[in-house]
Amino acid sequence: MDPVVEAIRQEFAAHADPEICEKGQRFFKEEVRCYGMKTATAVSIAKKYWKEVKTREKKEIFALCEELYSSGMMEEAFVVSQWAQQLADRYEPGDIIVFRHWIGTYITNWATCDGLCNHAVGDYILRFPEQVAELKRWTQSENRWMRRAAAVSLVVPAKRGEFLDEALEIADLLLTDTDDMVQKGYGWLLKEASRKHTDEVFSYVMANKRVMPRTALRYAIELMPKGLKAEAMKKDW
Repeated sequence: MDPVVEAIRQEFAAHADPEICEKGQRFFKEEVRCYGMKTATAVSIAKKYWKEVKTREKKEIFALCEELYSSGMMEEAFVVSQWAQQLADRYEPGDIIVFRHWIGTYITNWATCDGLCNHAVGDYILRFPEQVAELKRWTQSENRWMRRAAAVSLVVPAKRGEFLDEALEIADLLLTDTDDMVQKGYGWLLKEASRKHTDEVFSYVMANKRVMPRTALRYAIELMPKGLKAEAMKKDW
């Protein structure tokens, strides 16, 4: 075990609170393994040890991330999310293979999925926009977290008004997905896109509301004016 990983685990163990872990479980349908601490504490520890590893080669840092992920502990996954984001200015096109492997192998809940994808994968797509094609491929995965990742990786750019066409294309590919975590994921993406493109997202929802699961629809229209919300929720068929 790398000494930094060992130090992180010791510090997490020192902060562990079984009561926080038990309370946190209510936010997840699946069983979550955790030390039990506030997210801010885990992030603070991740930032502290980033100072020790940031001068290492990217490949070596990725290996540390894999070692952290392998424990299955949620707080250690949060360290990976922080470190992967810090590497953004060192990203290369082939790094999508690493991210895909991590999602397919280690991601087991919405928190670790969103933690990695909102920022690290989102930042990667901003640098290599042609790789949106890879996100579209993820929508066809049997892995629910890979399908959710396809949507939530564009949440931050969509919030700024970017990648509208791509967001709608990914929503199309996930439109009738039966998994609620995937429905919430692409509904969230549409919601963020609606901040700058209300009319376009409203038109999309109206065109698809007969087949769009209500969970996704409710997420998509959350930020819209009351009148548009009422129109979208109306079951007029």
